Amino acid sequence: MRHLTERMLRKKLYVVLSSANRGSNLKPHLVEHLEYMIGLEKKGLLFASGPFSPSDGGAPGDGMTILRTESLKQARAIAARDPFVVNGLRTFELREWTLNEGSLGITVNLSDQTVDVA
Repeated sequence: MRHLTERMLRKKLYVVLSSANRGSNLKPHLVEHLEYMIGLEKKGLLFASGPFSPSDGGAPGDGMTILRTESLKQARAIAARDPFVVNGLRTFELREWTLNEGSLGITVNLSDQTVDVA
């Protein structure tokens, strides 16, 4: 087994599983939430984020965010400042996650200076 795991990334990340509170209307705070998330992205703290599809049995407004922070404490503080949480529209569960394997595809087209992420 060691030969399979010795070169794995082993990057510690923090997963925020957000649940919309029953009857919550997220729309009035959506712009503020998106600006907050984009700000985290620009600071290099946001690895990935987005809503769950309601077709999976979850409630509309549920989502997941993966943070690239130094500690669980820092991740909790960031999650608690999300405008959806501050305004009582969402609660969250925070989990430490180790990223070991996966892939990322990036195509850079020099002719028209576009980038495609797969």
